[in-house]
Amino acid sequence: METVEKRLLLLTGEPGVGKTTVLLKTVEALRAEGYRVGGMISREVRSCGGRVGFEILDLNDGKTGWLANVNRETGPQVGKYRVNLENLNDLGATSILKAADGSDVTAIDEIGPMELYSDKFIGAVRRAIESQKLVISVIHKRAKHALIDEIRYQADVEIYTVTRENRESLHKFVVQRATEFLSRKNENKVL
Repeated sequence: METVEKRLLLLTGEPGVGKTTVLLKTVEALRAEGYRVGGMISREVRSCGGRVGFEILDLNDGKTGWLANVNRETGPQVGKYRVNLENLNDLGATSILKAADGSDVTAIDEIGPMELYSDKFIGAVRRAIESQKLVISVIHKRAKHALIDEIRYQADVEIYTVTRENRESLHKFVVQRATEFLSRKNENKVL
């Protein structure tokens, strides 16, 4: 019986546990090994001791923009934040598409309630998965959406729960799994 290659590595866990940090450490380690990693990261933005929103970082070129903000007056509302669909579409979704086409690894942070308001984002995630390249993503623990269900239940997925106990070292295991996949993929190209 043939084993299924695990090419979708997903991180999940409680809010604030360090999922984005684990993903960023994984990206840094894979880049240090010479792999091209692109995609998007959502980072919280704090001011005066409190969180005021989330910023999108395009890993391909370093561009940033607002994903959501407490002071925004338009856009879908998630909790106290309003989602900036323009930046999510033009920066976030586009960064995922660029990575799916031109990188060894596509990193996506996060597939969650804010991002799922964008049809372009959903399409970009599907395109990344269909690319047959390695995808490392954060998925919201409790979000209910057809895309999350599609991803969770694919045969080639591994899901890791980030906890306070494993958040300092989990990236090493994810990097190991990623490099195993990438090494096998490169061996198959040579053959």
